[in-house]
Amino acid sequence: MNLIFGMEIMKALILSGGKGTRLQPLTSTHAKQLVPIANKPVLFYVLETIVEAGITDIGIIVGETHEAIRAAVKDGKQFGPDVSITYIYQDQPLGLAHAVKTAQPFLQNDRFLMFLGDNFIQESISELVRQFSAPDCDCQAQVLLKQVDNPQQFGIAELQTDDGQSFSGEHCVPDQQVRIVRLVEKPKEPVSNFAVVGIYCFDSPIFEAINAIKPSWRGELEITDAIQHLIEHDAIVRAHIVQGPWIDTGNKQDMLNANRVVLSRLKRNIAPSASIDDTSRIDGDVILEEHTTLINSVVHGPAIIGRNVTLSNAHIGPFTALAHNCVVTNSEIAHSIVLEECLIRDIDGCIEDSLIGSQTEILPSSVRPGTYTFLLGDHSRVGTH
Repeated sequence: MNLIFGMEIMKALILSGGKGTRLQPLTSTHAKQLVPIANKPVLFYVLETIVEAGITDIGIIVGETHEAIRAAVKDGKQFGPDVSITYIYQDQPLGLAHAVKTAQPFLQNDRFLMFLGDNFIQESISELVRQFSAPDCDCQAQVLLKQVDNPQQFGIAELQTDDGQSFSGEHCVPDQQVRIVRLVEKPKEPVSNFAVVGIYCFDSPIFEAINAIKPSWRGELEITDAIQHLIEHDAIVRAHIVQGPWIDTGNKQDMLNANRVVLSRLKRNIAPSASIDDTSRIDGDVILEEHTTLINSVVHGPAIIGRNVTLSNAHIGPFTALAHNCVVTNSEIAHSIVLEECLIRDIDGCIEDSLIGSQTEILPSSVRPGTYTFLLGDHSRVGTH
């Protein structure tokens, strides 16, 4: 056990090896953890949250997309001068618990934070980390939960207070100690509406639990089974309830929802090098990055426009993120994420609720004017000259 100022030094483990099948075709050529929210990869938000909590020794589980992940994150110094990144290759996606087992040489016997690389929260976990790393911490695991409206679609936790009373969350008292007594995956009749978020704190007994469980019907070692094993062998597994937004960015709509959350909190910032002609207009909280050009165009915030973007006779926003080096001409885009180096021109209608991969061209076609919704992979082409 490593201690500093009486607190145990925690490590972090980020799982970034998934394929992102629900975001295909975009994830056929793009690591799902690098798909941007407000022009910043989802994985970067995860790293910023971890570093802000005081953890700098970070392992990243990678798989088929390891080259892209390494190229984006590098040595991690962009997130803090003390950050150290260790890449851990998982040759097959055999479950979250298998990923933890693969990382044991890195984690050793240290307490650690585990964070799924495509999970998005906008809430500090500093206090959670402080409590779990304290010498008087009485639990072997802590699981972040979020109340949801559709518990049948998630792993759900059954909760009790320390005095054995069932806990529903209706009469929550600040600092009340709540423990998990059972986990159920996608229950037909949910015992609660507390969903497992995908962020966990573990002590070393988790490795013994993982070694004791068998693969599920999917052929994977499930982290929920390992946690349930801890519970059944008298370990204390506490719950931490997330109060702010939580989004599992596994599909297009979730990505757009996360994009909306981030954009709604941005403040107006126009780069000095941005060029805006007299016939253009910027409404609300808009970020224009370096060398962006607006010609007879409107940007309606909240929105972010990346560097070297050219807008001509265009209407952008609200809740839209355009990455760098895009060109939009005679077109309207709203509630969308557009990756870098896209060309969109002469669209007779509005593109909305769309996720558009990099280096994509959307051009005029014989389709009647209307509203268009896209999920496009990198290097796509829609329409004709």
